[in-house]
Formats: sequence, structure tokens, C-alpha cells
Amino acid sequence: MFSDPWLHRWLPLVLESNGAAPVLEIGCGMGDDTVTLVGAGLTVMAFDKALTGVVATRLRAPAATVECRDIRDPFPMAEGSAGCVVASLTLHYFPWAQTLDLVDRVRSTLQPGGIFLCRLNSTHDKHFGACGHAVIEPSYYLVDGQPKRFFDEASVDQLFERGWQVLSKEHRVTTKYIHQKALWEVVLRRSDT
Repeated sequence: MFSDPWLHRWLPLVLESNGAAPVLEIGCGMGDDTVTLVGAGLTVMAFDKALTGVVATRLRAPAATVECRDIRDPFPMAEGSAGCVVASLTLHYFPWAQTLDLVDRVRSTLQPGGIFLCRLNSTHDKHFGACGHAVIEPSYYLVDGQPKRFFDEASVDQLFERGWQVLSKEHRVTTKYIHQKALWEVVLRRSDT
């Protein structure tokens, strides 16, 4: 894997809107984003399902609190307590109804006006399973034994149609992996109107 400094351009927004509130990182992987967030002076609570990622993140970002837990379990922060939630390529493993529920839980975890930085698999992500696999439900496939969801612009809009102010929505490509990966990068603010 290669460097993917996608968070850097959003740090001023997070720092401005976050105050002293902590950041919740969902699916920290090997800790790349955790290191960036801690390096910016933010208090970070991160979790991942894979113990290897948790151990690596703890070593790379010792100032962060890092737990091993499943995203479907209760989040490790109280409702309304996070200033920001980061979920980079972690919300795509679930049926549509469960994905909607996860986004609702993210919103509930954020304080009013809190920021959600999210990256989602794109339907153009041909190198990582967006075509040629068994269909579970529309845009949700069994890819090498693992369910994976892919998003087009309409499904991104539908996912965030209630309770969110969309600050940015861009179709992008990352070169973090050997092959280019197509994704949606979405920045939202919790809206209570």
C-alpha cells in the first residue's frame, strides 16, 4: 500500500468545527488516517474489526485510543459526543438497510453541527469488484467470498438525504493500492433542521 493523504485537505474544517470534541474513526485499518488525525492535535477514538490493524494503529498512533470491535456493535462513544466521524472505505460490507442504519448511528454519535468524512466504493471501481461478481442485491456483490457494496451518485445522495448538509461530494481515484481505486469522497455536516 502507498500513501493516501486524502484527509489533509479536510483538517482545517475538522479543527475549526471540532473544538475539544473527540474524533471517532470507524475502521482504522493500519492507522494511516489515525496518524494524520493525532498529528493534527485531535483526540481520536478509533476501532477496527481486525486485531492486526488495531495492534499496528496502537503502535503508530500511541496517543489515540484504539479498540478491536465490529462496526455493527455499539460505537465506543456516547450519542452526541463526537465532533467528527471518519469512515474511509468501511461502510460497504452491508445490505442497504444495514448501511442506512450505520449512517443513522454515525449521525447520532456526532454532536449537532459535527462533521462526517466518508469515502465509499464507487460503481466504477472495476479493479476491486464493481463488476463480474454474484449479485446479492443491487450494487452489492459477493467479491471473493466477501460482500461488497458499490455506490453511484444516486445511492450516495439517497444515503445522506435526511439529516445531513452535504459540504462536498466528489468522485475521486486513489493510488493507495497497486491498482487505482475509484471512490466517492463525501464531507457532511450533521443537520438538525
